[in-house]
Amino acid sequence: MKVILLKDVKGLGKKDDVVNASDGYARNYLIPRGLGVEATESSIRQLKEKKRMEEEKKAREKKEAQDLAQRLNSTGVVIKVKAGNDKIFGSVTSKEIAEKLKEQHGIDVDKRKIMLEEPIKYLGTFYVDVWLYPEVTAKLKVVIEGE
Repeated sequence: MKVILLKDVKGLGKKDDVVNASDGYARNYLIPRGLGVEATESSIRQLKEKKRMEEEKKAREKKEAQDLAQRLNSTGVVIKVKAGNDKIFGSVTSKEIAEKLKEQHGIDVDKRKIMLEEPIKYLGTFYVDVWLYPEVTAKLKVVIEGE
C-alpha cells in the first residue's frame, strides 16, 4: 500500500515522502497513529501543491535575503565609543552592531546572524559577515570611532 508520511518514521522515510508499506503495517500502525495517510490521487495532488508552495516561499525568502545583502554591502555602521590609544574601553559586540544598524539605517538584523569571531576591541574599520539565508551572506562595514 502506498502511504504519504505525515511525520518522520524511523526505518521507513521522512515527512511528505510517498512510500510503500505493507497493508497491515499501514492500516494498523501508521494511519491510526497519524503517522501517514493512504496515497490517493487527491492526496498526492495536495502533496505536490504543498511542495510547490514551499518552493515558492523559499525562493521568495532567498530573493529578499539577496536584496538585503546588497543593501548591507553598500551600507556602513558608525559606532562611537570611549577609547584611549586606539584601544576601546570595553568592546563592541554583535548586539551593539545590530542596534546601531537598526538605529542608523532602519535595517533589523538578528544579532546571532552577525558573525563576529570575537568582540571588537580596537578603533578602526572592520568588515563583518552577516549570515542572512543559506548561501546568502553580506559584508557589513563597521567603523569604530573614539568620542
